[in-house]
Amino acid sequence: MKKFTKLTSAVVPLNIENIDTDQIIPARFLKATTREGFGENLFRDWRYDGDNTPKPEFVLNNPTYSGQVLVAGKNFGCGSSREHAAWAIQDAGFDAVISSFFADIFKGNALNNGLLPIQVSDVFLAQIFKAVDSNPKSALEVDLENQTVTILETGAQESFEINPYKKSCLINGYDDIDFILNQKQLIEEFEQAK
Repeated sequence: MKKFTKLTSAVVPLNIENIDTDQIIPARFLKATTREGFGENLFRDWRYDGDNTPKPEFVLNNPTYSGQVLVAGKNFGCGSSREHAAWAIQDAGFDAVISSFFADIFKGNALNNGLLPIQVSDVFLAQIFKAVDSNPKSALEVDLENQTVTILETGAQESFEINPYKKSCLINGYDDIDFILNQKQLIEEFEQAK
């Protein structure tokens, strides 16, 4: 996984609540077992008509918005526990997702795959959407080490919680196996001390 410490980026605003994993990546696209290629089907049924024509009103099809941060409404990632949802978001170029509430399984899948889910208050989420409505190029700074999100235009800032182990993995670019392999010397020292 790539290391994540600090990210400054414009955002893609998806101000919809209760986005479930079947909307993120519909079940009919879950046939692959590798992570590549899922991004083209991210929000497939919202992004395209039945004849695969892009829907111009959907935010991911709007060239006004770009960035590595997806900002979504409350209760993001609910529904079935498909890891492919995190894969699709990452493959589409996002490194972080911000919402005021995440489904626990989605949050775990995101963290396990190097995608940072940032839970903020409803008030701060509304401030982000307001900033982007005023200026589509409005940028955020995500500082994982200090666990803060800052709206750069206004200076508004909020802290977020993250499991310390998962934070360490993201900062170092480790998945769970990489973390264990990195502890090899400590494990060997422990075994020799027995």
